Amino acid sequence: MSDAKVQSLEELAKTLERERSRGRRIVHCHGVFDLLHPGHIRHLEAARREGDVLVVTVTPDRFVNKGPGRPVFNQRLRAESVAALVPVDHVAITDSPTAIEAIRALRPAVYVKGGDYADPATDLTGKIDDERVAVEAVGGRVHFTQEITFSSSGLLNTHFDVYPEEAQAFLREFRTRYSGDAVVGALKRLRDVKALVIGDAIIDEYHYVQSMGKSPKELLVATRYVREEHFAGGILACANHLAGFCERVDLVTVLGSRDSCEAFIRAHLKPNVRPRFFMRPDTGTVVKRRFVEQAFLNKMFEIAFLDDTELSPSIEEEIATYLRGVLDQYDLVLVADYGHGFLTSELVLVLASNARFLAVNAQTNSANTGFNLITKYPRADYVCIDEPEVRLALHDRTSPMQDVIRRVAKHLTARRVAITRGHHGSMTYEEQEGFCTVPVLSREVIDRIGAGDAYLGVTAPCAAAGYPMDLVGFIGNAVGALAVRIIGNRTPVEPVPLFKFITALLK
Repeated sequence: MSDAKVQSLEELAKTLERERSRGRRIVHCHGVFDLLHPGHIRHLEAARREGDVLVVTVTPDRFVNKGPGRPVFNQRLRAESVAALVPVDHVAITDSPTAIEAIRALRPAVYVKGGDYADPATDLTGKIDDERVAVEAVGGRVHFTQEITFSSSGLLNTHFDVYPEEAQAFLREFRTRYSGDAVVGALKRLRDVKALVIGDAIIDEYHYVQSMGKSPKELLVATRYVREEHFAGGILACANHLAGFCERVDLVTVLGSRDSCEAFIRAHLKPNVRPRFFMRPDTGTVVKRRFVEQAFLNKMFEIAFLDDTELSPSIEEEIATYLRGVLDQYDLVLVADYGHGFLTSELVLVLASNARFLAVNAQTNSANTGFNLITKYPRADYVCIDEPEVRLALHDRTSPMQDVIRRVAKHLTARRVAITRGHHGSMTYEEQEGFCTVPVLSREVIDRIGAGDAYLGVTAPCAAAGYPMDLVGFIGNAVGALAVRIIGNRTPVEPVPLFKFITALLK
């Protein structure tokens, strides 16, 4: 019987037309319903009293922005569970992230939300006003129930192993010090941080292929081209991550005049990122082309198009002069140094001497191993780097991580340090606060490319704002858990999914 109640949105729209023709009043509820509980039942019973026919639409799996491991139950099971409830007449799974399209299709007389949505200021998505407009446009009204409420996320966190065991233990203790509202509020307060990001612009290409097997005549694997995607990577990705949280983000980078990709870059920067491009003659902008086996996203091979010789003295001086004139305008200067010839020793000195708050990552990659170390910076206020890179910089393979962090902090006179450690999570440090180890908040990994840039891009303004480093580490790992579910730098980590994930974690 419950299965018969589940229809496609198109079928349901036709069904409701017939109901309206009989003079019946349509009531509409929408949600995730990942774990049905008494609060849902009371809410749906109250909604049913507002009319004659109660329809419920369910958010599809791919739009459930509550972080890795969610939803626990797939969309079909969630829809069937809701349909099994007596007050519910019809159920449909939507094909969009919000209820707005469903409202337009179903045209309810009453759209019902829980009382916790009555204040738009507390709505993380910011969509309740949009939903109200959509309902009123089809001649309906919004009604808020005042029934007992529970949290699916809180119940799942308590009774289900949604997150890794280490994360569960960490979160139990972390919740005693921070609420979801407090962490989301801290992130929202970053809007006024004025930031400059500087580093290497990189175009990341993913060329998806399908293996055809070994060539019978050569020792090589033959592949068939399927499709390709191009992403704004390197400092461009950092700028986009940061721009979701800070209103003013300025960007300084170098492009190659021979094949600059400038139009592509401008089209793939967020509107509030203001770029200042300097041009290198006789070369192109850095492109990293990766060949990816489509079925399992295994990276097979990479070709790098780059000229990693240092800038000419004239371009170096042009950039240095520009930086000396603007650096004191910013609350945060974020440096993502990929070691591709842009950030010369002269420019490093200008940044270290003039930035009010300097956040630095110096990346080790296949093009610069051993030659692009964090220790080339004489000073930083926040160092964000992964464990192999900091150990390489200090020529220390075996010392305890705490000792390594103290040494790099002393070398750069850095007040704040965050070390990312892959599946071991991250470790943060501040002299008065000491060390904090934050475990990974998800083991669900699709693509690691860009996760470190996301961690840096969102934690740097947190560090500049003076937030405690245990909070910075938690936010960074939450960002990382979302970033490893994104293919390459296809999209930045956006505020609303992060807010929802953090709220779910801390229920």
